Amino acid sequence: MGSRQVSQSWQGMRITVAGLGVSGVSAARALAGLGAVVTVVDGGDSAAHHERAAELARHGVSVRLGDADTLPEGTGLVVTSPGWKPDSPLFAAAAEAGVDVVGDVEIAWRLRDLDGREPAPWLAVTGTNGKTTTTQMLASILRAAGLRTAAVGNIGTPIVDVVLGEETYDVLAVELSSYQLHWAPSLRAHSAAVLNLAPDHLDWHGSMEAYAADKGRIYEGNTVACVYNAADPVTEALVREADVEEGCRAIGFTLGTPGPSQLGVVEGILVDRAFVANRQKNAQELAEVADVTPAAPHNIANALAAAALARAFGVEPRAVRDGLRAFTPDAHRIAHVADVDSVAYVDDSKATNTHAAEASLASYDSIVWIAGGLAKGASFDELVRRSAERLRGVVLIGAERHLIAEALARHAPEVPVVDLDRTDTGAMSAAVREAAGLAKPGDTVLLAPACASMDMFTNYNKRGEAFAEAVRELAAERA
Repeated sequence: MGSRQVSQSWQGMRITVAGLGVSGVSAARALAGLGAVVTVVDGGDSAAHHERAAELARHGVSVRLGDADTLPEGTGLVVTSPGWKPDSPLFAAAAEAGVDVVGDVEIAWRLRDLDGREPAPWLAVTGTNGKTTTTQMLASILRAAGLRTAAVGNIGTPIVDVVLGEETYDVLAVELSSYQLHWAPSLRAHSAAVLNLAPDHLDWHGSMEAYAADKGRIYEGNTVACVYNAADPVTEALVREADVEEGCRAIGFTLGTPGPSQLGVVEGILVDRAFVANRQKNAQELAEVADVTPAAPHNIANALAAAALARAFGVEPRAVRDGLRAFTPDAHRIAHVADVDSVAYVDDSKATNTHAAEASLASYDSIVWIAGGLAKGASFDELVRRSAERLRGVVLIGAERHLIAEALARHAPEVPVVDLDRTDTGAMSAAVREAAGLAKPGDTVLLAPACASMDMFTNYNKRGEAFAEAVRELAAERA
């Protein structure tokens, strides 16, 4: 922690950290360094847990493994990891004892001005899909403007480590999940965006209303701009409900022609009618659609949201263009793998829910769709109904593929479906070959599973890698 001073407010405070994950370990280490008496509790008891516990012990942190339900005696604050559900017994015990429960983002917010320097403002991003891409785009734009920045939060380095680190920043691009927002009551961003909202993580939040409310927390106390999706009325409603600073503006983004106080697209140009003089009549060109990679509709929306946040911070138009040009998306996000026999093969393994898959399917005109996995309680009727006219064929894999098959039978009965009764990892190679058999020149074979991957793969990355490897094998055979 270098020259950072120890705050008396943390000295001797008894804090319980829930979970030995990345954010939990980061918070525990940081709080112990500030003089707090820290105990970490975790229900696990594996060799990896013991290894992490031994490392934390060297920082003066106590770790209790195998019991995550009992609140340690004398606890004055509980710091939770994002995945812990609000109804966890530990939190019930905390509520009964009158002890607050907060997350690592809340801790970072409270610590951001520890050394007395003016803390870096936060430009915050949330949404059901596109959070990581938008946050990375935003950081790229900010860097192009010559600003010292980092993409943090639900992405990369734990945010507590960033605010306590030696490096100083002009502004932070902060990705926040609904879990993190739930546990961050004091957070007040400079400007924030909710990209979209669709049912997700409802088992954690309990209802769509609770999920939306937690997402909407990102707008509370904003000082300059609340950025919303003009095509998603729920995001605009969250802005209307938010308690913001006087003068904070609602800024929309749209794939169509923007109205005043919006960013949008006109004849292949990303334009700003929000942060310009006389926005009733004027617009500022920011970049071309071709500057965005990939130039799929949902990714253009991501770029507009990132641009809106950057413009709210005063970034010049040229930096928006340069930042978008410099940005390269992470793997497995609508990534073109190869063309084989005039058919494009695209890996969007990151499309783990129906909302993401629908955006992916909307990016192409004629598709052989590879889908399936763990449905997480999702319904596929709306997805199939809206995408049916684009489907040349479908190849289904995974444990709950029957749910997609049933939706296809109801809403796209004429579309040929190959149902692969396999959940082994080799099923992806078979799926790619079946898809190649259904595809015609000009089609796109699209892996956009609309499901989680853990029935067959360690994570969506491994699933995407299996798809890409199968495509490369196919290309080699047909070369």
